[in-house]
Amino acid sequence: MISTHTFQYSHTIGIYAQIGRGFNNPVDLALGRNEVLYVLNRAGSDISPRMSYKRVSVCTLSEAFHGEFSHGGSGDGEIMWPVSIAIDAGQRLYISDEALHRISVFDQDGQFLYKWGAQGQGEGEFDRPAGLVFDADGHILVADGLNHRIQRYTQDGQFLGQWGRHGKGAGEFDLPWGLATDSENQIYVADWRNDRIQKFDAQGRPMASWGTPGSGEGEFRRPSGVAVDADGLIYVADWGNERVQILDPDGYCRALLRGDAGVSQWGRDYFISNQDELEERQQADLEPELDLLPSDGQREVSASIEKLFWGPTSVKIDAEGRIYVVDSCRHRIQVYHKTA
Repeated sequence: MISTHTFQYSHTIGIYAQIGRGFNNPVDLALGRNEVLYVLNRAGSDISPRMSYKRVSVCTLSEAFHGEFSHGGSGDGEIMWPVSIAIDAGQRLYISDEALHRISVFDQDGQFLYKWGAQGQGEGEFDRPAGLVFDADGHILVADGLNHRIQRYTQDGQFLGQWGRHGKGAGEFDLPWGLATDSENQIYVADWRNDRIQKFDAQGRPMASWGTPGSGEGEFRRPSGVAVDADGLIYVADWGNERVQILDPDGYCRALLRGDAGVSQWGRDYFISNQDELEERQQADLEPELDLLPSDGQREVSASIEKLFWGPTSVKIDAEGRIYVVDSCRHRIQVYHKTA
């Protein structure tokens, strides 16, 4: 029964780092073969000299670091305001960029292959593209944010179709963001400003809609990411409420995740080399990574709050059923697993 599932925290991946081993405001990840993770770092919206902070970090579930690729800029293979990353059956990586209004494609080693898109409202054009997902036919769906529509393309960028318009009705959007598909090739859209999740059939016909604005169960505040597991459970990165909601196939809330993070292996390695800093934080009764993280000046700084999500932007499910939550403002990934 769906109601018997529990969700247990496994471990944390990541630490704040402007370059190299670590993350800088990660916004999404793609799950490659052999437990390889491609983590998309948006960093800030600033320009030089911090352009190198924008990148794709390559690591594993067990925190082995395999390098990084791309950097900030507008040239081929560069990224400016990346939003989503998806991987196809051939292990090619697709990145949406809402500043450059395009999709860039790389091989699994980070070599730039090709791109498509330009700013506009026509076929093959975007206005702040966001979420990416592949359908059962291997075609890529793109949440075309400020055009309030979903577009479908071949893997080489040939336009196949679209649906949606601005509004609050069924099949209408107000800044669609995250995308997911399920085992029946049905499509789920995190409808950001409408504070809801919409479900469509493979042709884009509306099937269901769940959620209203708010902070209660089944309510959302700017949902940014969505994923569906093999049992049909729907995982929503409820960004504005700092949580992940887990819905059953009928849209009823079955569980809430708010964050359980401990220090990652990278964090432990850092503090082994920086004992003075570790001792200072232990004396303050704070989590070791705390001062490496940004503060908005309004959140209580305490060890108990440090474990919680701050700006969860994306959630992904792997073939083993593990749940990856991209905890953007804390520069890390929190990993969970589902038990019966």
